[in-house]
Amino acid sequence: MPLMTLQEAIAAHVKDGQTLALEGFTHLIPFAAGHEIIRQGRADLHLVRMTPDIIYDQMIGAGCARALTFSWGGNPGVGSLHRLRDAVEHEWPRPLRIVEHSHAGMAAAYTAGASNLPFGILRGYLGTDLPLVNPQVKSVTCPYTGEALATVPAIRPDVTIIHAQRADRSSNVLLRGILGVQKEAAMAAKHLIVTVEEVVESLDAPMNAVVLPGWTVHAVVCVPGGAYPSYAQGYYARDNAFYLAWDEVSRDRDRFRQWIDAHVLGVTDHAAFLRSVGVPSTRDAAGPGEVSA
Repeated sequence: MPLMTLQEAIAAHVKDGQTLALEGFTHLIPFAAGHEIIRQGRADLHLVRMTPDIIYDQMIGAGCARALTFSWGGNPGVGSLHRLRDAVEHEWPRPLRIVEHSHAGMAAAYTAGASNLPFGILRGYLGTDLPLVNPQVKSVTCPYTGEALATVPAIRPDVTIIHAQRADRSSNVLLRGILGVQKEAAMAAKHLIVTVEEVVESLDAPMNAVVLPGWTVHAVVCVPGGAYPSYAQGYYARDNAFYLAWDEVSRDRDRFRQWIDAHVLGVTDHAAFLRSVGVPSTRDAAGPGEVSA
């Protein structure tokens, strides 16, 4: 079984210049992995994510990224991602190239990558202004109907990282609850790192559960609370106060640097991060957490 520490998994599989996807849809967002990437100083990354939220805001503000492919970006329920906006509008801490999609376009691109196809097909893009800002959007003519259809190139990350509830000792992974494109992003990647709440002898997976087979997984990392401040169904709730407080922290470059120094670079691992933001144990990861430096 490829059971590793988070430090070992990131060091072994995440390299400067790669295309990297940290996927999760409101739920099971791999915050712990994103923070370890910042700690290890990875740079020049092309980040991909259907809904980049504050973990990508932190990685972009820390200088990890050169490009972002996405379909929506924001602090969910709160407002803008200020570090993302600063990078796009003012090139701080470095210029950031953006590739814009809709959710349907991202899903089609990931599905194509998972299916080992060169591109995905959808109806929604033709007749819109999106091809004017995203030259990757092309079209094909259906050989059966003659209809013009939009295409997007397959997304095949060098590394995908997801968080899940459980893995067994054969590296099979169980995901429960709301899912976005974790399964497709996992199957499309050259390497897959999965952080989990626990490693168990048996997944006890119900019928029709989403189970990633062990042969798709390159590293399993047990990181209790690894999705905090997002939530993991069956383990802890979302810390809404964290998201609200992040809006103020992220508006100011100096305050952002202080926060990263104190709570990411200044701690050794995710357990220490949780303690630093006021979450004494993973079972208390619903908060209230502290965001201020």
